[in-house]
Amino acid sequence: MEFPESSAIQAADYDPEGRTLDVTFTSGRRYTYFSVPDWEFDGLVTATSAGEYFNTRIRDQYACKERRPVGPQNKSGAAKPRKTIH
Repeated sequence: MEFPESSAIQAADYDPEGRTLDVTFTSGRRYTYFSVPDWEFDGLVTATSAGEYFNTRIRDQYACKERRPVGPQNKSGAAKPRKTIH
């Protein structure tokens, strides 16, 4: 789900089976939050301010891990060519 009106959150996706919430911030950083109840995602989606809801209801309330891209990437998301020195 995209959050075009939010200055903090770009997108969020919820997996009800795994109870994980994936959040992409406008800074480009991405985190996965664990053991998140589905009603928290519903609250985030319907909140007047997604950033405020996230800060008070989700951040620091659930364990999380930053999702780093695999390998070096440029701003377009494509892998950067590696330089080899011989």
